[in-house]
Amino acid sequence: MRWLPNQVVGLLLVALVALLAFLQYRLWWGEGGRRSVADLRQQVEQQAHENEGLKQRNAALGAEVEDLKSGEAAVEERARSELGMIKPGETFYRVVEPEGSAATDEDATPSEPKQ
Repeated sequence: MRWLPNQVVGLLLVALVALLAFLQYRLWWGEGGRRSVADLRQQVEQQAHENEGLKQRNAALGAEVEDLKSGEAAVEERARSELGMIKPGETFYRVVEPEGSAATDEDATPSEPKQ
């Protein structure tokens, strides 16, 4: 077996080290590397969280649609709350609190227990 000259071995070694450095650079910092994969995972997690909120919203809207389709009670309740409608023969009373009422200030903040 014949040995390669030192110059060829040195050149081959330099080429292999350069190839290794290039591949390491692409692995850690290049497109499709660890950083971009971590960014994509974060985006997927954020989108999954957003999708979960939208699923809950859709479920609530679907339940409301079914409720509205099922009977007049839901339609009546909605007309009363959103449109302020009343039935014939009913009397509407509106209670208005005074603007500077002390009761609303006390209700807004819980009092501390006395010792």
